[in-house]
Amino acid sequence: MRDTKESRLLLVLLVAIAFALITVDIRGGRNSPVDGARHAAAAAFGPVENGLSSAVDPVGNAVSAIRDSGSRHDRLATLEKENAALKAKLGSDDRNRSRLRQLDKVLRIAGEGQYGIKGAQVIAIGSAQGFSWTITIDVGADDGIKRDMTVLNGDGLVGRVTTVGPSTSTVLLANDPDFTVGTRMEGNDELGFASGQGDRPLRVELLNGKAEVKKGDRLVTFGSQAAKPFVPGVPVGVVSRVDPSGGGLTRTLYVTPYVSFTKLDIVGVVVQAPEKDPRDTVLPAKPKPVPTPTVTVTVTPSADAPDTAEQQ
Repeated sequence: MRDTKESRLLLVLLVAIAFALITVDIRGGRNSPVDGARHAAAAAFGPVENGLSSAVDPVGNAVSAIRDSGSRHDRLATLEKENAALKAKLGSDDRNRSRLRQLDKVLRIAGEGQYGIKGAQVIAIGSAQGFSWTITIDVGADDGIKRDMTVLNGDGLVGRVTTVGPSTSTVLLANDPDFTVGTRMEGNDELGFASGQGDRPLRVELLNGKAEVKKGDRLVTFGSQAAKPFVPGVPVGVVSRVDPSGGGLTRTLYVTPYVSFTKLDIVGVVVQAPEKDPRDTVLPAKPKPVPTPTVTVTVTPSADAPDTAEQQ
């Protein structure tokens, strides 16, 4: 296109329309008038992203082998069997060894929490939906994925499914400013709401303004009605700072998430909620305190020291 007055005017008009659509979409939420267009985009471009990922990634088919873990009572045994099969399929290079470790962690957290999961891999970051912290994963409606399903990895809460195409889905990450999840504190069961702050720690508002909380305390998801969008017991993070101004209706905490949102590769979508709340059983083991060395000083008489008895 030639640089003319008409072409510049058209460019300005297109930019204005784009910002208007983003604003309408954000304010509309689930009932956004452009939600249909978003689904159409997911259906059109999702297979392209998926195809490109599969073409350059031989591990993709192995990851998709994780399926619903069967009956609730023998879920852990089934997951272990599937994990062994995956190990046989994966190669021995460094990248695949890293993915194998991630798969082990995802299956462990699914077994401990009794979550039925679908394994997936991240095939794209970001999206055309706005300036959000999102990822695209290689499972969709054809795999039983639905909107508002919990997404986790071997460390804890990753986010929730927001858009589903036939073979891919978009996940809103837990550190996105539009993300909110109910939390429960380990031990004292204090409830709150965690919100994303981009690359900063999560902000948590406890409902009890006088709650006793300290650095190092840990939080898990409280869970939603009918387990959507969040199942209970998924590790969220560790308290890194407590707002000193207490006594109000709520108390503000800052929580370092367990998940590193810039290093996502293998994740699991929870397609079946646990029969009962796993409470704190999915949290990682607490690090053992390092004992403080004790120094004992023993005074040994010198050989040149005079004998007290002889002096008398």
